Order: sequence, then structure tokens, then C-alpha cells
Amino acid sequence: MDIFITIKFYYPLLNFMKTILCATIAAIILFASCKKNDEPLYNINVKSELSVEFDNIAGSSDLQLNTGSYTNSSGESFTITKLKYYVSNFSLVTAYNGIYTVPKDSCYFLIDESNEDTHEVLLHVPEGEYTAINFTVGIDSLKSTSDISQRTGVLDPAANSDMYWDAGKGYVFLNIEGTSTASTTGNFMYHIGGFGSNTTPALNNLKTVSLDLTQRGVPQVKTGRKPNLHLMVDVLKLFNGTNTVSIAAHPVVGFEDYSTVVANNIAAMFRHDHTENE
Repeated sequence: MDIFITIKFYYPLLNFMKTILCATIAAIILFASCKKNDEPLYNINVKSELSVEFDNIAGSSDLQLNTGSYTNSSGESFTITKLKYYVSNFSLVTAYNGIYTVPKDSCYFLIDESNEDTHEVLLHVPEGEYTAINFTVGIDSLKSTSDISQRTGVLDPAANSDMYWDAGKGYVFLNIEGTSTASTTGNFMYHIGGFGSNTTPALNNLKTVSLDLTQRGVPQVKTGRKPNLHLMVDVLKLFNGTNTVSIAAHPVVGFEDYSTVVANNIAAMFRHDHTENE
């Protein structure tokens, strides 16, 4: 009789423990499954395309060469006839807070407002999700002083003579020209460069742009997709940024000390507008 009662007592307990065990195992499997699906993709061994689009604007208006009329914070109206700038040395912050640096030889680009084909650059990066992008406006000293045979394409001084001074001064990082009644000549011209050479003055106007991508869409790089980072580049920030730049006071800026004042406004020109994950 005692044996029967003992067995009768433990049988429901065993069933209860079995139920708890099964539920626990199911929860562990579900948690592991969810964690795996929620983890951002990152595969260093497989690369795919990420495009970065540079959309040049002036305040809230699309930039229009020759025809658009704009006003800076000094109240000076102006028209832009040329806008060119170099972007280079791209790197991306992964969702795991690692950094992938794009090989230098494949990451020098010249953005030319007059040539729409140059407004979108293509990077080949590992499949994954990225939370930030960094790049340089300008051409680094190592590339600027390398043998001419290593500076081809957009870095060929002969092909882009308006973006190059000479071997000592190097490349013009940003070239903006236009017309303005604020200038006594009716024109203005800012050629900003200087990679920190031993020239006089010894200018280093290389600027690093760092953009957070988490607020307006993290790119998901994966084979079969065509993710695009859409950046806005506001030329008004060149006049209305950290420093106020007046066309009347400085209608022409070249390889000189004042160029650092203009250069310190460059990084603020760039912002991440949205991401397209097609």
C-alpha cells in the first residue's frame, strides 16, 4: 500500500518536472533563434556594393550651376559656376563597432557638379550592416607625393588641371567659383587645399567627415541588394559654418593662411539624409 501511494505521489511530480524541462528547452531554442536572426550580418569574406551619393544643395534648394541665385549669412547674393571636390579614404563602422577600411587604391573620387555621373561613388565592402561612415575631403600626403605613375584617373594632374597646383602644393581639395555683386570684380573663387607639406605657409586643410547612419537608415550590404547612402552637401555651410566667410572681404582664396578659415567649414557641409536598401 505504501509503495502504491509513493508511486502515485511522484508520478504527477515527474510529469510536472518534465513539462518544466520541455518548456525551458523550448525557450532556450527560441531565444537562440531570435538572437541569431537579430544579429547584424557581417561577412568579411564576401564583398558587395555600397553606393554613396553626393547630392549638392544650397540650403533647402537643389544646387543649379550658372542659374541658381543664393544668399549667404552676410547677406551676399551669389551664383555658382563651378563646384568640384575630392573625397577619399573611406571607412565604415560595423554594427559590432569594428571598422572596415576601404583599400586606398580604390577610394579616390572627384565629385563634379557639372557631371552627374560623378555624383555617386561605388564602394566594395564586406556584407554587413554599418552604423557610421568616415571619409576625407582632399587627397592625403602619401598619395599627393607618390610617383605620377600612381596617380591616374581623377588624380591625373594633366586631366584635371583645375584641381592641381604643383608637386609642392599638390591638389586642390575643393574648387568653388561663381559670380557675386559683393565682389569688386563680380566674381569669386575659392581653391582650398594643402596636405601639410613644407611649403610656406605649411597648410593642412585635409578634413575628415564622420556621419552617424543609425538615425536615418543603416545600410544592409548583401549580394543581390543595391544599398545607397544619400548624402546632402550644402554649399551654404562653406560660408555659414563654424566661421562666417564674406565674399566681399575675401573674393579670392587660394594657397594662403585664410584658406584654413574656409576649410574649417567643409566638414559641416555633409549630412546623411537617408538610406535606400533595395
